[in-house]
Amino acid sequence: MFGLRRRGTAPVTERLPRAIGRLIEGIAPRPERAVPAPRRHNPDAVVDCAVYAAGARRPGAIHYTEAARAARRRRGSFVWLGLHEPDRATMRSIAESFGLHELVVEQAVEPGHRPSLETIGDVTRLVMRTARYVEHEELTATSEVVDTGDVTVLIGPWFVISIRHGAAGALWQVRRELEKRQTVLRLGPWAVAYAIADRMVDEYLDVAGAVERDLERLEEETFSLQLSPEIAHFYQLKREMVEFKRAVLPLPEPLGRLLTLPGLPAGLRPYFVDVQGRLARAVDRVAGFDDLLNSILQARLTQVSMSQNNDMRMIASWAAIAAVPTVLAGVYGMNFTRMPWLDSDYGFTGIVAVMAVICGGLYWRFKKAGWL
Repeated sequence: MFGLRRRGTAPVTERLPRAIGRLIEGIAPRPERAVPAPRRHNPDAVVDCAVYAAGARRPGAIHYTEAARAARRRRGSFVWLGLHEPDRATMRSIAESFGLHELVVEQAVEPGHRPSLETIGDVTRLVMRTARYVEHEELTATSEVVDTGDVTVLIGPWFVISIRHGAAGALWQVRRELEKRQTVLRLGPWAVAYAIADRMVDEYLDVAGAVERDLERLEEETFSLQLSPEIAHFYQLKREMVEFKRAVLPLPEPLGRLLTLPGLPAGLRPYFVDVQGRLARAVDRVAGFDDLLNSILQARLTQVSMSQNNDMRMIASWAAIAAVPTVLAGVYGMNFTRMPWLDSDYGFTGIVAVMAVICGGLYWRFKKAGWL
């Protein structure tokens, strides 16, 4: 009897361990699920950050620290980090991620650099000035014609960092156009430097064309029949041209030295040569504008001087005509007893007639001479 059990039920020796196991499982705490770490966001100074491999951009937004780590691990890839007016804290953090020298950090934070090219370790620093034409209906004494800034490009073995100061020279369109040219983008970080230099030179030529139209309007105004009494806007444009010249004229020297760098890919040399040729054209146009502006300004000053001389001759003519009645009235006002026509009935009429004849003769003479 003791060996019998109900059909479909397990013996006690089998059910007891199962019950104890379920009891322990209910008491023991369940393991917590792993919470993913929050994704880090780039600072506000970071305009864009991307990793490029085989001429294509890897999808997704990425923090510059993760991008640097990914580019180091994957051979043939590089990072393009775009910055706009970063502060010191951001640049120090970027320097730690990309291994930049502290001098590069200090130079990148400060704006207003002159175009230059230098190499610090394995990082090449290329500085270019940005330029943008400011639209205006008419040129005045306070018109802003050319807005300038600067862009610093740090080219390393596996990264390129572009740091822009000022409103001019936005690089988002440069990035978009370069991403469509995979053949050029495969050449590495120097391809980004070429694309930025190419855009800067294009902007120089665009600004030069717009300034040329301003000079044509000034030339028409100078030689028109109705001259403007103002001349301050001529000097304002001259000041703006000085700022534009500081952006364009110093660039050919560092760009020429760039072509001799051993790290420059051979496939990019023809592209940089093309940029250098168009830059020479921009330099010639800017220098020509300066000479033309000086000529127009000199012509305008000559016109102002001639206008002042005409005014002085007119004033002198009327002063001479007015001196005739003044002298005669002064003589007859001296109260002498013996003076011509003093006791005559026609004395007053005769003196007035003499005044009219002399004044009319002077007016005819000055009018014929072009003084009136």
